[in-house]
Amino acid sequence: MTSYRQPGIVLTDRHFTVPLDHADPAGEQLDLFGREVVASGRSGADLPWLVYLEGGPGFGARRFVGKQAWLGRAVQEYRVLLLDQRGTGRSTPLNRQTLPLRGGPRAQADHLALFRADSIVRDCETIRPLLTGGAPWTVLGQSFGGFCATHYLSTAPEGLRTVLVTGGLPALDACADDVYRAAYPRIQRKVEAHYARYPQDVRRARRIAEYLAEHKTELPGGYLLTPEAFQSLGILLGGGDGSHQLHYLLEDAFVRTGAGYELSDAFQEAVLGTLSYAGHPLYAVLHEAIYAQGAGPTAWAAERVRAEFPQFDVATALDADAPLLFTGETVHPWHFEVDPALRPLRESAELLAARTDWTPLYDPARLAANQVPVAAAVYHDDMYVDTEHSLRTARTIRGLRTWVTDEYEHDGVRASGQRVLDRLISLAHGEV
Repeated sequence: MTSYRQPGIVLTDRHFTVPLDHADPAGEQLDLFGREVVASGRSGADLPWLVYLEGGPGFGARRFVGKQAWLGRAVQEYRVLLLDQRGTGRSTPLNRQTLPLRGGPRAQADHLALFRADSIVRDCETIRPLLTGGAPWTVLGQSFGGFCATHYLSTAPEGLRTVLVTGGLPALDACADDVYRAAYPRIQRKVEAHYARYPQDVRRARRIAEYLAEHKTELPGGYLLTPEAFQSLGILLGGGDGSHQLHYLLEDAFVRTGAGYELSDAFQEAVLGTLSYAGHPLYAVLHEAIYAQGAGPTAWAAERVRAEFPQFDVATALDADAPLLFTGETVHPWHFEVDPALRPLRESAELLAARTDWTPLYDPARLAANQVPVAAAVYHDDMYVDTEHSLRTARTIRGLRTWVTDEYEHDGVRASGQRVLDRLISLAHGEV
């Protein structure tokens, strides 16, 4: 273990070994990484543990500097473990460079199927006794981390002292089709709100889409910016300042050159930074699999359901002189054609989309008998996680206390994390 300091905290890098397949504990092992954080002056104190599960899937735990965001509130009473979930960060990362070590597409797909919430929770239960001596710990789950926390409550509640969820209560019985059928109208509302705030962006977005329809545009590194890929910049609209980010990005799109107007280098670089999956490929590869339960395949649900909402079609919008609708948090087969970080994983992704042997992730009966204190922040009209789905789940989990708010968007725990976490801790303890 290596320990070091940042302002107000002491950090310790921890490494763990867990089974790749928990059904075969004596088989192949994975390396997991977690960063322990404790307030300065309390490193020797007997503090309860809090494990943080990041959103995603596919993102390692946030790299904080000092007491940023919610961490400052957490270290007031907890020893925190920032866990890189399997396949992310420093926990045996999976990407186009490492997955070929597993073999061909079929072997890769079978391997990737072991990286959902069920395996992540069993990882937690493997390492928890090593840190706590067997005592239960608190879980803080952001977005997909909340999905993992809900699975934790369904399968191993004995390991939990308290559960805190921010923007991450999943639908217990909805399939991927249901998720996206609820998502597209939500996304449209976000786009319309953006255009109401920045009406000049209607023309700007159309102009960019028209340019891309007429000019093959390859971004630095080989990302092919098609009109549909451009639409996916709408993923920004789910964050607290995302509308403003999108506006500033669009206003700098074109520069005048000797050959006429072209997309500027600055615009292309900014777009690449937003759209590329190079840093988090599992987000694309496993995104629909996080909703998969039972025998049915996901079968590219976002792409299929999008056909039910023709207003999102680029050509239709351009032909009708209508505003271009951006999309958000939807993964499509063409992502694996335009993004060089995903192209080598296309066949594996196709096999995952066709997979039919997904196991259930949640146990409604067990959740209805829950004894663990649970508090959840539910963001009004959250673009990424359907509010009605979340509230229906909240009513299923016995004793869960909700804070429904429109003060924050989906990233509220990052933007104003100390206040959000303080409210949830108070809710869980029955203090408000």
